[in-house]
Amino acid sequence: MAFDPADHWKGYLPPPTFEEYSARYADFFRMRREDGVIEVRLHTDDGPYVHTHAAHNVWPRVWQEVGNDPENQVLIITGTGDRWMTGSPKGLNPKPASDLEPDHIHRRMMDGWKLIESFVGNIDIPTIAAVNGPGVHTEFAMMSDVTFAAPDADFMDPHFWLGSPPGDGQFMALQELIGPKRAAYYIYAAKSIPADKALEWGIVSDVLPREQLLGRAWELARFIMKRPRYTRWAAHNIISRHWKKAVSEDFGFHMAHQMLANVASKSLVPDPELLADSEARKLF
Repeated sequence: MAFDPADHWKGYLPPPTFEEYSARYADFFRMRREDGVIEVRLHTDDGPYVHTHAAHNVWPRVWQEVGNDPENQVLIITGTGDRWMTGSPKGLNPKPASDLEPDHIHRRMMDGWKLIESFVGNIDIPTIAAVNGPGVHTEFAMMSDVTFAAPDADFMDPHFWLGSPPGDGQFMALQELIGPKRAAYYIYAAKSIPADKALEWGIVSDVLPREQLLGRAWELARFIMKRPRYTRWAAHNIISRHWKKAVSEDFGFHMAHQMLANVASKSLVPDPELLADSEARKLF
C-alpha cells in the first residue's frame, strides 16, 4: 500500500492534485496520466503549439506542479501535430527591449531563468522527450534523460541570428551535448542541426517515424516503471547531474548577459528582411 502522509501527519497540506493542475494549465498543455506515467503535451487550440509570453510564464509552474506531485513517477514531454512549436519573433517582441519598463524586463528574465531552473531542479523523476517535428525552444527536450525525435525535427538556437546573445538555455544545452567548438560554430553561422545529425552527435537518443514516436516513449516509460521507485529516482539524479552543474555554474551568467545585451543594443526586434527570409520562416 502506498504511503499517504495524510494518514500519519497531523496538519498535512497536500500539493494540488493532477485534476486541479491539469485543468489549470489546459490552455497550454494537455496532460494525461496512467500508472504513474504523466504525459505533458504542448498545444495551442489542440493544434501545434504557438509560442507566447503567457505560455513561457506558466512553464516553470508546470514543472513545479509535475515535480511536486508524488503520483508522477515518469514524465513524457511532447508537442502536437507535425511541429514541436512555432511562433512569431516579431509578435513576441513588438518593440526593443530597451523600451520596456524595468519590471517588464525583470519578469521576462525571471520567466526564462525559472523555466530552466525549475525543469532541472524540481523534476526528480525520469524524463523522456518526444520531439515531434521542427521548432525552436528545444532546450528542455534536450535536457530530458532520453530524447526521441521525428525525422524532420531540428535543433537550433536562432538568438544570435535574430540579434540577441544565446543565453536562455538552448545554447547551453547544445554546448553541453556537442561541445563548445561545434556549438559556437552553429550559433555564429545560424545553422540548424537536422535529426540524423542530432542522433550522430548525441543530442537525441533515437530518430523514429512520427507515428511511432509517442508509442515508443510510453513503451520506455512503462519499462522504467517496472524498476523500484528508489532506483528510478536515483538513476534520474545520476543521469541529470551534469545539467544541475551546468545550471548552477553557467546558466545565470548566460541569462544575465543575454538580457543586458538586449537592452543595451535595442535588440529583440527582428529585421523585416530576416522575417521575409525563407529559411527563417521554416523556424517560426
